[in-house]
Amino acid sequence: MKYIKINPADNVAVALQDLAKGEVVEGVTLTMDIPRGHKIVLHSLKAGDNVIKYGFPIGHVTRDAAAGTMVDHSCIKTNLEGLLDYKYEPLDYVKADQSQTKTFSTHKGSEKVLSAPVARTFKGFRRADGQVGIRNQIWVIPTVGCVNGICEQIVSKFKSVISTEAEGGVEKSPSSVDAIVTFPHNYGCSQLGDDHENTRKVLADMIHHPNAGGVLVVSLGCENNQLDAFREMVGPVDESRVKMFVCQKVDDEVAYGVERLKEIYAVASRDVREEVPVSELRVGLKCGGSDGLSGITANPLLGVFSDWIVAQGGTTVLTEVPEMFGAETILMNRCQDEATFDKTVHLINDFKEYFMKQGMPVYENPSPGNKAGGISTLEEKSLGCTQKCGKSIVRGVLKYAERLSVKGLNLLSAPGNDLVASTALAASGCQIVLFTTGRGTPFGSFVPTMKISTNTPLYEAKPSWIDFNAGVLAQGAPMEDVAARFIDFVLAAASGEPVNNEKHGIREIAIFKQGVTL
Repeated sequence: MKYIKINPADNVAVALQDLAKGEVVEGVTLTMDIPRGHKIVLHSLKAGDNVIKYGFPIGHVTRDAAAGTMVDHSCIKTNLEGLLDYKYEPLDYVKADQSQTKTFSTHKGSEKVLSAPVARTFKGFRRADGQVGIRNQIWVIPTVGCVNGICEQIVSKFKSVISTEAEGGVEKSPSSVDAIVTFPHNYGCSQLGDDHENTRKVLADMIHHPNAGGVLVVSLGCENNQLDAFREMVGPVDESRVKMFVCQKVDDEVAYGVERLKEIYAVASRDVREEVPVSELRVGLKCGGSDGLSGITANPLLGVFSDWIVAQGGTTVLTEVPEMFGAETILMNRCQDEATFDKTVHLINDFKEYFMKQGMPVYENPSPGNKAGGISTLEEKSLGCTQKCGKSIVRGVLKYAERLSVKGLNLLSAPGNDLVASTALAASGCQIVLFTTGRGTPFGSFVPTMKISTNTPLYEAKPSWIDFNAGVLAQGAPMEDVAARFIDFVLAAASGEPVNNEKHGIREIAIFKQGVTL
């Protein structure tokens, strides 16, 4: 395939590969070269006319655009503005669900995937609190940025100790611990209000995360995030796996930390994987460095996967609230009831108000990389972005740093920033983040962060970044076949196969900051 007209109502097509002047698209001869991912005008447009893609307006042209030419960010302007009033108009399959008839429509080509036998499992670590981890790691978490360096010294020293002991034959059996990692951050002091609480909540979420077989919490002693108050916020923990100490209260903080890690390691190293149902998976859905193929290949693939996981009784989480603007009513009308709808309205409008309070434009979202890849307006970006969550009914809406409590599709409050949003997904309890990209990125959050390319050239150019290629969909591969391979790929990762960010030791956290720093 050289191009695609996504919806019969569209007045543009999208180039699936670089097209040359003189080629014919939908009976229209191109009057210029069109790069991959960009939009081709199928019917001449007058200034002010809407550009229709995915069956929806994605903005209007600011000047006349002849058939056979390209329209991009230079001549398209958003139709969005300000806060909106919304009305709950549930879709037919939502109404059917409310009357206990379980059915929903799917992406074309996904029907056989969803109707496949549901008895799928993966090998995970069953935790004492009932959660299931897909990794068995030991995390060293600083309560404040001042001890970032101390945490790094503790991890480095401990790794050298266990390496020396293993070489000396001290370790009698293999350990199931697959990583020992510290997560530096800038916060924990000089913060006020929501910023301070968000820091504490994200760090507490990490302590309770099932991918952690053990956690060492390292405090300085004089920070705002005082350890006693933080310990109370964290609540009950398995004290053989979670240990905390204050650097200012011990003589040699590095030696003390290493001894605590030895105790944690002795417990966590005995953990074993067991077969667990796919219903225990909690998967974060994210995109970044998007291009014109994101909403055609990788994001629809994640949509099929999300519907499959939900049909299995599992959980998926969609975030990036600013990238829901312009497509929010699609999500609102899939809410399971009016109470969930009301939470979604607040999710959207609260983020719009956040922009306006800062005096920033609400709808100036596509990045330079997005624009170069063929995305022109926020509506276009959002209509592609929201495809990651398929067609499932919205069951829950989470505040930032709030942990999951209901299964099925959830929406989470977080910005579009890749590392901040991925950290928020992991903090909510997701064991893995699926991240689609058309431009490429090497980053990783504190859980496995799997990269899915929207196009084959990216997959071929960056094999150390990209884990799975959805670009084959643009080359004619059937969605059913690609989705089946992708499901197997994700379940293998959930069972212990490392993804690229893990192979290269790239693991980070980023906490959302809104207010002043003292």
